[in-house]
Amino acid sequence: MTHLQTPFLNHILPTPLVLASGIWGTTVSLLVRAAQSGCGAVTAKSCGPVPRAGHVNPSCLAWEHGLINAIGLANPGAEEEVALLRQAKAELTPLGVPLIASIFAGTAAEFGDVARIVAQAQPDFIEVNISCPNVGSEFGEPFAANPQSAAEVTGFVAQAVAPFAIPVIVKLAPNVPSIGRIARAVVEAGADALCAVNTMPGLVIDPESGQMLLANRSGGISGPALKPIALKAVYDARRACPDTPIIGTGGVSTGQDAIEMLMAGATAVGVGSAIYYRGGETLSLIIEEMKAWMAAHSVASLDEIRGAAHREPLYAIAPTGAPIPHAR
Repeated sequence: MTHLQTPFLNHILPTPLVLASGIWGTTVSLLVRAAQSGCGAVTAKSCGPVPRAGHVNPSCLAWEHGLINAIGLANPGAEEEVALLRQAKAELTPLGVPLIASIFAGTAAEFGDVARIVAQAQPDFIEVNISCPNVGSEFGEPFAANPQSAAEVTGFVAQAVAPFAIPVIVKLAPNVPSIGRIARAVVEAGADALCAVNTMPGLVIDPESGQMLLANRSGGISGPALKPIALKAVYDARRACPDTPIIGTGGVSTGQDAIEMLMAGATAVGVGSAIYYRGGETLSLIIEEMKAWMAAHSVASLDEIRGAAHREPLYAIAPTGAPIPHAR
């Protein structure tokens, strides 16, 4: 008998799967569908201080190893998002599935303002998307790019939501010199949990025309190509913050992918782009694949494998690939 219940801060999630912000987070009905399909928590699409139309099409496309998108943070604005979040919370609470609101902004102080507005809907958690550009930076460097700006944003958000007692999750970016340093900085600034990671910047070119295929030229890479990067990010974040819950996100398409993410040190596992590839049954399929893997490996609880990559191995790997028992 296997069980997938997952402690996460002040909640017990029914399963370790978390709907990542974006692909199904745009309507209440899709958030509820994700909860009913096997998610232990669901994340609404990111909202900012004002409405944004986003980038023109093409804004998302598939390539050989995943998706690349430049949606442009399209959203109705924080004030309008509150109504969606309230309705979603009302429908998710009876299902025992927590709601994660996601926010972004252009300045550190503005993050606090958006968090304060969104907190009125009483989501269970607020996820802070720090991969957006800092408009106060000379070159528009993302807040996620260095520990100081990431910590500053976190401090504003933590202070803003303190009266509402809503835990703060900070979503980290993969394209940084040391994700561990940034993880530690945001935790010290007030983050209760981490999400690792956001998409990786890239671009795709049409070899016939020589033109970039996205209207925005570059975009964020997700899907299978991101998985090794996300695994390392989770591993590094866990080493830096051993006591902080982490949602491991990036390239999770199967039950085995989810198991690997837990082994890297994730507390829970985010799923997003996989829905594009595997359809509406993706979440339930991943759950069944996780159960099958656990049964095949005589694993009764996720606690038995969570963080396994951080434990001393029983075997070393010889240059030939043959295992060599460690001397004791």
